[in-house]
Amino acid sequence: MPNIRDLLKRTVDLQGSDLHFKVDTGKAYVRVHGDLIWLEDVPHYEPDEFEADLFQLLRPEQVERFRRVLELDFSFELEGIARFRGNAYQQRGVVQAAFRVIPYQIQTMEELDLPLACWDFIDRPRGLVLVTGPAGSGKSTTQAAMIDRINRTHPDHIMTVEDPIEFVHDDHVALINQRELETDTLSFANALKFVLRQDPDVILVGEMRDLETIHLAITAAETGHLVFGTLHTVDAVQTVDRIVDVFPIHQQQQIRMQLSVNLVGVISQTLVKKKDGKGRSAAFEVLAATSAVRNLIRENKTYQIGSLIQTGARAKMQTLDQALARLVEREIVSYDEARHKAKDPAEFERLVALGKKAEERTRSEDGRGTQAGGEAPKPPQVAGGVRGQPNRPPIRRD
Repeated sequence: MPNIRDLLKRTVDLQGSDLHFKVDTGKAYVRVHGDLIWLEDVPHYEPDEFEADLFQLLRPEQVERFRRVLELDFSFELEGIARFRGNAYQQRGVVQAAFRVIPYQIQTMEELDLPLACWDFIDRPRGLVLVTGPAGSGKSTTQAAMIDRINRTHPDHIMTVEDPIEFVHDDHVALINQRELETDTLSFANALKFVLRQDPDVILVGEMRDLETIHLAITAAETGHLVFGTLHTVDAVQTVDRIVDVFPIHQQQQIRMQLSVNLVGVISQTLVKKKDGKGRSAAFEVLAATSAVRNLIRENKTYQIGSLIQTGARAKMQTLDQALARLVEREIVSYDEARHKAKDPAEFERLVALGKKAEERTRSEDGRGTQAGGEAPKPPQVAGGVRGQPNRPPIRRD
């Protein structure tokens, strides 16, 4: 079979995001701009060949752990090409793996076109910032861009806990330490228990998976740190509910109180294919923790938060459908692709129609802006009466 390293290099050359091995059929697949493509020219390979090649990428303790639990998250680097996040697992009795490409270059917040609210979030001295979305929606890329901005502009101490380490940050203005699960710490919860003794200003939690990790992340925000975390939820409202619902009923009111005080904002995102076929663009739903939002969280009225996001443009909030409609107006994505990703297709259609009407109105006003010769249009003359009130008799002045 071809070397795994060679196929990973080919994935990067194809601008792919993921490489999958289906070992029981001896096939390999690459995901390019969201679509899974079978690499038909890759020769058939046997399970023992793949297993031997895969284990060469791992350290002995990682191989031992995989044989024990049959699951393994890991990361490694092909020098001069890229970093990769891998997951080894077993399927139908054979070892398989999936790989995610992690570029060396961390994209900036400007390059990702992150919402304006994100710039406010990274300037906050304390609180909880959540980046959410389905798997493969670019959460790690968004987080890395925000951490990189802090790293380049704030003289802070940044601590990250990841499984595994994806984007590698160098020290710039800030001091940054990155810890990997199983290699540098035994669990997210364990790392968060001791991180407060390490004098951090900013803490990144790779994934808030369980009750203990979520509780410790909220506590860290409560003790005066800016905490970034991720959740696999599809929108901002569901994110708040998910955090609360993890806890037993007798603790939920306390968590609502803590969350209402410490939440800074939620960025929920999804990826949409670009109109020109060259990559994907992110659409963001943004929730900023205004006093009204905090009150709704405290009173367990999260079902009303959606309305606040819709009308919260002044606080730099936006719904996913509003973001998708703007991408269509800017001709970055097609109407059909955006509608497919919309949370409420009917609302999305209404927003696009409103955008078209506003554009047509602007064009017509621009066309009537000046008359021939460059003179401004004169107001219409009314026969008799007062301008705008033709039935009112004129006032006679002596």
